[in-house]
Amino acid sequence: MLECRPLDSEKQEALLLFRREQLLYDIRNIAFVEGDTMADDKYHLRHIVQDIGEDGNIDRVTRVLDLAHSECVELLFPFTKRRVIHDCLDDRLIDKKLYSIFMAIPIDFSQTTLNALEKLVHEYLVCRVIADWLDFTDAKKSAVWKEKIEGLKTAIKSKVRMSRKRTRIRNHPF
Repeated sequence: MLECRPLDSEKQEALLLFRREQLLYDIRNIAFVEGDTMADDKYHLRHIVQDIGEDGNIDRVTRVLDLAHSECVELLFPFTKRRVIHDCLDDRLIDKKLYSIFMAIPIDFSQTTLNALEKLVHEYLVCRVIADWLDFTDAKKSAVWKEKIEGLKTAIKSKVRMSRKRTRIRNHPF
């Protein structure tokens, strides 16, 4: 979900919202498919992969979602820079209903770029959890997901780079 509001004549604030229930839905679906494609002799591992959203396991998922969210905020750095508000942080486990990213973007920022960023970040969050979970069960499959994560990082960074400011192409005499 996207929301925007003007900050001043040059910048506006965009809010990217990611619903935990939607993220967990995608994570559970992918984990089910990953487990279902495992060899028949890996029944126990299949069951572990597919139980990603069960009690106890969901705590690990929450921690990795929190970490992945922080990584995305950092990937979007020029637009997400904020002054320090809290001088004391703790590591309590909190089930957030929403993961939000506040961005101060140029007033002429492209809506299509913002839409793409929303989808890329959602995919990053999901892939990050899957890769972490597969680290415990199937290193080969985890490597595939980590490669996908690197591709998503590159795509997010490229959207940020190309959206920071206008570039003018000067006329050449020839």
